[in-house]
Amino acid sequence: MTARIATIFIQEFSLARRNLWVLLATIVLALFALALAFFGAGQGVALDADILTLTSASLATLSVYLIPLIALLMSYDSFAGEIERGALALTLATPVRRWEVFVAKFLAQGAAVGVSIMLAYAITGFAVLPLYGAGPEGIAAWLRLIASSVLLGAVFVAVGLALSALSSRTARAAALAIGTWLVLVVLYDLALLGAIMASGEGTFASHVFPWLVIANPADAFRLYNLASLDSVPVAGIDGLARTLPFPPGAAIGALALWLVTTVSLGIARTKRIVP
Repeated sequence: MTARIATIFIQEFSLARRNLWVLLATIVLALFALALAFFGAGQGVALDADILTLTSASLATLSVYLIPLIALLMSYDSFAGEIERGALALTLATPVRRWEVFVAKFLAQGAAVGVSIMLAYAITGFAVLPLYGAGPEGIAAWLRLIASSVLLGAVFVAVGLALSALSSRTARAAALAIGTWLVLVVLYDLALLGAIMASGEGTFASHVFPWLVIANPADAFRLYNLASLDSVPVAGIDGLARTLPFPPGAAIGALALWLVTTVSLGIARTKRIVP
């Protein structure tokens, strides 16, 4: 990390902390995880499943809506807002390369989202362990959930920054961010379910559907976390995802590919920004 990247990183992370993004994201995620853990405790007894295993499955299915939204809200105005305020022109007037600005912003906001996730899930884990305990399977599932959640957050931070670099106005960047969240997190799965129900057990189901599932970062995240949790019942797109002919590592590879691609596109777009 160069000195220029480190300087911008410190400024961006401090700004996220002062704006209470880290605190608010931690509170929201912790409350969400605690509610799922304690409300699902009774079901865990009935299913004879580890509480952390059950909570990991629930969070893998449901937090996929929250983490991308938090990451996009934190990053969508990073460039567009600074262009409107004239701050980006001042930054680019200093001896700093444009790719360094993007990388520093990505690292800072990715760190902010990652810290929020780790704090929230650590609070949940320490809250339920003394009451219900956990076996090796549950602890492993929880650690996989934390690591993959941080990666998912980083992917959507990169997406938000790339969209912000593409826009010259905050309102436009916000519209693009919300639209992207709706398409990737909500509408994509509805379209897949509709297509699989319409096509039946044909070529689409056996050859096209698996690739479409793993191509979506939100679905890849769920596939990775649910693939090894056979003791927990799931339905819908999550149940279908368990039958895909991919190892869990392929889902992590898909997320990593999304991360590299969006960061590369964001850097390329940043080089063409006219502040």
